[in-house]
Amino acid sequence: MNKLIIGAMALAILTSCGVRQNDSNNKTEENMEQLKLTFTPAENVRREKVHFKNRFGIELTGDMYIPTSLKAGERMHAVAVCGPFGAVKEQSSGYWANHLASQGFVTMAFDPSFTGESSGEPRYVSSPDINTEDFSAAVDYLMTRDDVDPTRIGIVGICGWGGIALNAAASDTRIKATMPVTMYDMHRVNANGYFDAEDSEEARKSKREAMNAQRIKDFTSGKYALAGGLPDDRPGDDAPQFFRDYWDYYKTDRGYSVNSLNSNGGWNTTSALSWINTPILAYAGEIESPVMIMHGEKAHSRYFGEDAFKLLKGDNKQLVIVPDATHCDLYDGGADHNMIPWDTVISFLDKNLK
Repeated sequence: MNKLIIGAMALAILTSCGVRQNDSNNKTEENMEQLKLTFTPAENVRREKVHFKNRFGIELTGDMYIPTSLKAGERMHAVAVCGPFGAVKEQSSGYWANHLASQGFVTMAFDPSFTGESSGEPRYVSSPDINTEDFSAAVDYLMTRDDVDPTRIGIVGICGWGGIALNAAASDTRIKATMPVTMYDMHRVNANGYFDAEDSEEARKSKREAMNAQRIKDFTSGKYALAGGLPDDRPGDDAPQFFRDYWDYYKTDRGYSVNSLNSNGGWNTTSALSWINTPILAYAGEIESPVMIMHGEKAHSRYFGEDAFKLLKGDNKQLVIVPDATHCDLYDGGADHNMIPWDTVISFLDKNLK
């Protein structure tokens, strides 16, 4: 069962665990450890906790990163950042938001529904519809801030949130620029397996049967079984390189977070059911606003980004392949934090959020 579900949920750490957060104002030792950043905040940036509701009434929590140079009454271009899939805002999304803020953007890294500090029950569930809505809810919130120009808002989606970002851009015309980074198409990987190796009616039936069998167990017990996360010990050399790369980020000091789904014990195992049946890139070709898809040359997931790019239309779309970069290198620049081409990122966002 675990093997099947891990494959269906993209082995790639679509995991979750941890404890439901207390309110961030409760400065308990446990709470502060849960909210510990995996990166060093820039000196020219201040951080602010915010809360807002999505269209389903779920309260989301985000961290605003605001340049200290921002003057009273000044409205800036803004960027909402989310991902990787199963991570929390204290990890990669916060890293990206912090750096972009240091370069003059007002940014927000947020926890999606059912994870991290955000609300939603049961915990550790993902949803194509609700998670796409989470991005639009972040746009709702940013548009109401006194320090944000509501006509100059973009989004960055990392890993599985890259595909979700494209789905949001296809739906939400207020998003003026979209940047999927080291993206997954969560529908495709769940429905077809890695490299489409499980793209058959028989394989999908087997996954559905296993997860539906788990549904009745969860219903009967009143508890939601988790899929299981990364092992405590580093995988051996016989494990896929990308799996070892995930471990090196999520299970080491570089990226470990006690509150992170991916650093601990796994997603709710039945989450994949809705992803299998929901092709989130169906209307990617109708995105009129600028898009830049960024992927690593050596990323196992590169084909998701390249194939998504083929769906896009217009002359304001770009595909950037970062030399020598793996999937996780674009989370935080890699072990040496030097793999993200920030000049390219800043140029794209500056140009299209003017």
